[in-house]
Amino acid sequence: MTTKRVLVAYGTRHGATAGIAEQIGRTLSEDGLEAVVLPADGVRDVRGYDAVVLGGALYAGHWSGQAKRCAERNAESLRHRPVWLFSSGPLDRSAGQRDIPPVPAVARQMQLIGAREHKTFGGSITARTPGLLARSMLRQGKGGDYRDPERIQEWAHHISAELTAA
Repeated sequence: MTTKRVLVAYGTRHGATAGIAEQIGRTLSEDGLEAVVLPADGVRDVRGYDAVVLGGALYAGHWSGQAKRCAERNAESLRHRPVWLFSSGPLDRSAGQRDIPPVPAVARQMQLIGAREHKTFGGSITARTPGLLARSMLRQGKGGDYRDPERIQEWAHHISAELTAA
């Protein structure tokens, strides 16, 4: 039996989405899959992977341009393998309290590539997040790290189970 290779690609500006992608990759690896975690900008060809998990940060209701371009660039190949999408962004606990549907741009990407599922995770803006907007949000008390490691791992285990059952 050959180990399935899974690409976990992400689009991010400040690193919070990369952290989610890395956690997904670690969990998939612990479950016996070969997971490769890469920035979406560097993904030119997904044909060497059996499955793909693609994530992007949400900024003002828009999915990361890096993730969107990766999906569009690889749309034909993505349609022929299992794909899951995720978003990170809400700067509150809402993503852990209920399923948040994909924003319209992500829903279009799901349809374009035939993604199986989408999950929204909480985002993160902390004192280490660069940029004027991040500092302004922190001053307004809107910062924090709302990524839920247990929820991320649970979703990654779900993906592993689907891939190993196939």
